[in-house]
Amino acid sequence: MTSIHRRSFLTQTTIPAAALFLGCASRKLRRSPLANTAVPRNDLLPKGADKALEVFQLTTDDIPSAHVYMEAQIFTPDSKRFIYRRASHAHDGFRYDPEFRFMLCDLENGGESMPLVSEIGAAGPSISPDGAYLYYFVGGNAGENEKVYLKRVRLDGTQREVLHVIDTKLPGTEYCVNTLYPLSTISSDGKRLAISCFLGDGETEDVPYGLLVYDLEKAEVNLVYKGLTWLNMHPQYSRSLETDASHDILIQENHGGLYDKRGMILPGKLVGGDGADIHLLRDDGTNFRTMPCGRDKKRETCQGHQCWRGQETTAVIGTWSPNPGHESKLELIEAEALPDQGHLGMETPGGWRNNLSRSFYPNPRFCHFATDIAGKRLISDSPTYRQWLLYTAEWGAGKDEPLQNWRLILNMQSSKRAHPHPFLSPDGKTGFFNSDESGIMRPYMVTGLWG
Repeated sequence: MTSIHRRSFLTQTTIPAAALFLGCASRKLRRSPLANTAVPRNDLLPKGADKALEVFQLTTDDIPSAHVYMEAQIFTPDSKRFIYRRASHAHDGFRYDPEFRFMLCDLENGGESMPLVSEIGAAGPSISPDGAYLYYFVGGNAGENEKVYLKRVRLDGTQREVLHVIDTKLPGTEYCVNTLYPLSTISSDGKRLAISCFLGDGETEDVPYGLLVYDLEKAEVNLVYKGLTWLNMHPQYSRSLETDASHDILIQENHGGLYDKRGMILPGKLVGGDGADIHLLRDDGTNFRTMPCGRDKKRETCQGHQCWRGQETTAVIGTWSPNPGHESKLELIEAEALPDQGHLGMETPGGWRNNLSRSFYPNPRFCHFATDIAGKRLISDSPTYRQWLLYTAEWGAGKDEPLQNWRLILNMQSSKRAHPHPFLSPDGKTGFFNSDESGIMRPYMVTGLWG
């Protein structure tokens, strides 16, 4: 039986709520000993850099921290506050580390960061489209059959609530909920929240992964999709404000991936065969579509990185292509979804696609990327000759034009294992990335990208 309820929830932590300055009427809560303030790091900029650019390091303690992920909805719509993870690596937080926190960074207050969520096992942070709440999950540790809580808290640290609890099996199924994905995603109208998870009990073999969609108004959850190839789903709600489009979720299918009975992906087995497919799904589990990219080892495979182009109904897909005599090409393809015709990838008939990175001559190598909310600006890292370089670019006026105005911002000086995962604030004026150039993984930001 699954219990569904809404009740007040008081945390048992002694960590105070975040200190915020909200417009003219500011409210300062008690300062936490874990607070950080951004420090200038213009020494990371290359000689001759644009004078408008400034770089800041967001943490100074010896605890590794990192941004959540490129497509994560962790920013307020006014581009003034966002969430990052303390006690974290590039892909997830150390959720069961006593030092783990979701930190709220206030860019109007010198980049001061304060802990907003301090609960052990927290995952899947998403800020509501109106910027009022942070939604997040707690529980679901593989093999332990923990309860899974959906919670929310106001960004001033008040009104912390439990919205939903899964305490046994998913309603109408024989599945458990284990190993929550690090990322959740919220619809553009703020009414639905989705997260993927492993559906096993830690004992049974060959159990699928699934996609859960929460109705936030009714406090209900439904398992809308499942399968053995969905171990790294990367669900992303459309940012479009159109009613129909707002129900679409971008998802990733990893063919050939292998995992154990606890849902743990086996080393080196995230994907196999012809690689990943990128699909589109309505949030009731219907209208399954595909992006015409990848699935051809000789010409193109999907990297496993993709995102919506802002609030547009097209998406940007990262691909890999061989390039004899040079480093392989890592390209950016904008595409429209169309009805699935059986995992044909780039050969799917009738598909529209545009190679955005063809303007970067002679060898585009773009790995992790994100756009602003308007879908006019892009930021990407470039792993080139053992360096992680940070670039920005802009969309042209025509639908079939490549990206233009490529600009090298800096060398992020990250090691091979410290993925920078760059992204933009919603207004596109500020960029963010990870780096371990100091010897410790830290989140950084760069301002002045555009006027």
